[in-house]
Amino acid sequence: LYQRIVRKAVVSTQSTGDVTMSGAIVTEIDYIKLAITSTVSTVATERRFPSHITVRELKGKLEMITGATMDTMKIEIFNDQNKLIGKLTDDDAILKNVLSSDVRLHVTDPTAANFEDMSGVEKYEMTTEEYEKREDSVQAFKKRNKLGRFNPEVQAKLAKQAEENKERALKMKVGDRCEARTPNTPSRRGEVAFVGEVEFKDGYWVGIKFDEPVGKHDGIVEGKRYFKCDNKYGAFCQPRFVEIGDFPPEFDFSDDEI
Repeated sequence: LYQRIVRKAVVSTQSTGDVTMSGAIVTEIDYIKLAITSTVSTVATERRFPSHITVRELKGKLEMITGATMDTMKIEIFNDQNKLIGKLTDDDAILKNVLSSDVRLHVTDPTAANFEDMSGVEKYEMTTEEYEKREDSVQAFKKRNKLGRFNPEVQAKLAKQAEENKERALKMKVGDRCEARTPNTPSRRGEVAFVGEVEFKDGYWVGIKFDEPVGKHDGIVEGKRYFKCDNKYGAFCQPRFVEIGDFPPEFDFSDDEI
């Protein structure tokens, strides 16, 4: 249950230079390997502790690791299946008598600050209108230097793409068989389930119900349902990346053939 480290100190050598073990001092130290989590951090960290120390001495070491106060911390013991199996309540108990390696200790302390929970932190929020008026923002910098979407060439390109998307969308209808050919993504076949403007992006979009679970959702985006399909069978694509035609379903029957 414990990891044993043996240290040997050689105190004499032969005149020939060969090392001998005569007069060697042998020290053995047992360690217990534990995973540590706490109310301050849910990410587990692995540490080794001498098995002969008391629970109170362990708390002193955990104080430096978790930020919990030694006198107010509570320690729960969980097994490798994340099941609570006990608590460390006797400060005078020796670790090797109450713990085994590879369990997880969860440290709680009502007095410790939780830096992961930001729900109680007051946040400053700025409206879009206020941000637009600022002269010291990243957006203002881009505008002054005509960068990104504020570059006339980029704006012209985006306008052309938007017009192409609209023209292609107006030629599609729900129920059409199609093939999505999004850049850097394998071609995917399915059926047009939605065509038109959406709330989560500007311009025209095509909602596709794929033949296989190669999508991203079930037709709901940001809480609004645009069409119905099974989860991971739906996705939205720009119309310029969607081809309408005779695209029958493609299924992989390799597992059924020998």
